Amino acid sequence: MTFLPIVARELRAAARRRGTYWLRSGAALAMVAIGGWVFLVMQGRATRDLAVVLFRVLAGGAVAYALLSGVRSTADCLSEEKREGTLGLLFLTDLKGYDVVLGKFTAASVGDLYGVLAIVPTLAIPLLMGGITGGEFARMALVALDTLFFSLALGMGISAFSRSAQRAFALTFLALVWFAGGLPLCAALRAWLQQTSQLQPVLLMPSAWYAFYLAPDTVYATQATYFWSSLGVIHGFGWFFLAAASVVAPRVWQDQPAGKRLRWREYWQLWSYGNPVQRARFRRRLLERNAFFWLAARGRLKPAGVWAALVGVAAAWGWGFAKLRRDWLDVGVYVVTALTLNWLLRSWFAAEAARQLAEERKAGTLELLLSTPLRVREILRGQLMALRRQFLGPVVVALGVEITFLVATVSDPGVGDERNLWITLWTAGMLMLLADLAALYWVGLWQGLTARNAIQAQLASWVRILIVPWAAYALVLLVMALVFLNTRRAPEPNWQFFVGLWFVLGLLADLGFGAHARYKLMTGFRLAAERRYAPRESFWKRLFGESQSPAPVNPALPNRE
Repeated sequence: MTFLPIVARELRAAARRRGTYWLRSGAALAMVAIGGWVFLVMQGRATRDLAVVLFRVLAGGAVAYALLSGVRSTADCLSEEKREGTLGLLFLTDLKGYDVVLGKFTAASVGDLYGVLAIVPTLAIPLLMGGITGGEFARMALVALDTLFFSLALGMGISAFSRSAQRAFALTFLALVWFAGGLPLCAALRAWLQQTSQLQPVLLMPSAWYAFYLAPDTVYATQATYFWSSLGVIHGFGWFFLAAASVVAPRVWQDQPAGKRLRWREYWQLWSYGNPVQRARFRRRLLERNAFFWLAARGRLKPAGVWAALVGVAAAWGWGFAKLRRDWLDVGVYVVTALTLNWLLRSWFAAEAARQLAEERKAGTLELLLSTPLRVREILRGQLMALRRQFLGPVVVALGVEITFLVATVSDPGVGDERNLWITLWTAGMLMLLADLAALYWVGLWQGLTARNAIQAQLASWVRILIVPWAAYALVLLVMALVFLNTRRAPEPNWQFFVGLWFVLGLLADLGFGAHARYKLMTGFRLAAERRYAPRESFWKRLFGESQSPAPVNPALPNRE
């Protein structure tokens, strides 16, 4: 028998995927764009200082990319196989657990490995400028590769224990946050409680950012042992998670006998959905308004989850005020709190907007819904009602908190002449929150209808509404810097320009992507629901509208919009 047969097969398949080429090209181009932006922003500085800052930014981007690769690539590898019932077929052969785990790990990691390898040469640009040494460059490359291995192995390990895609992605992300930031935070908290400036190295070594901090020559010269120990600990954790997945995978694909897990699941369902009498009453009340509203809002605890998250933010804010008193009432604290609330609501809203249709489409029940008298507009309206039930109250509270922060900011004597700036920023931020939520509703629904799974639908919605405007913002500033590079008397834009540019670009993204998604939903909902198994069109065909020939419409599904 061939050693690691799945690895060989998956390597051949991954090498032929179109996404493998796009990922490594896109990663390199992104680093080049970021480096060009940093270079133009710092023009006029000494070459050595510019090289050091450029290297830190590019290396930090490489480590961040590697750290998040596990969430994107491996968190749902084995759990998806378990949900679809194909994992057990592999273990009916003479394959071992490590064969399957390493095969899936290799297939999922090829694209990310190529991406990191494409980024590493860009780190050599500051080396040619003379700002860093070859040893510092090599250590940063090792940190990026070691972090990539750890992140992918962690995602694989959590995927072996999970069945739900959302739970696997959430646990992988939280675990990465814990290793990268939670443990250093615990070390800092421990030092603060003991009133010492010495952080515990044992808590810092599993963090990729600690290795990143130790890689420069100025720190490595005195703490080389800690650097190599940190790399070794991170690498060891990666192999631990792969070994755990190899041991667990052959034992978790079967249906488990009823036991305590089943009883706990029944208790949770009873708490979430209510007893039969409560469930019937709740179902009757929602069905009278909209059938899809009941389907999307059956979980009674969904609104409670959002409220619990807001209570957690309020508790953290109250803890800070109790510790620092008047020093906590600062404009910077207000801004960080508002950004946290807005990010939380946007991200959660995008996930919920895309989840229901994606799950119904993947399970094949969406076609059954479309064979009923239920119209497409009623489905969209039902989803809107479910989102309104879950998020309307928290959004109103968040806006009330931000209005309070606005009043507190303009009342602060230290603001001085910047009062108009802060009024504009707070007002634009609240308006942008409402515009983003409206756009995320339409984009999330369309992505849930067309993406491969709910997680990809959520990521696609986030990229279009939350990331594209900031990328466009950076691109506009880069173009301006290029235009005025050789101009001696280049005009200096005021704060109105920067705030207005951010607001206009965000609004254009909301209107453009939202209107496009709404048009697609209104005109192609049924066709998209029927084409679950059609291959995805290439990027260029989707860009220039050279669509494949439409699938034949099922005559049993009348075209009721």
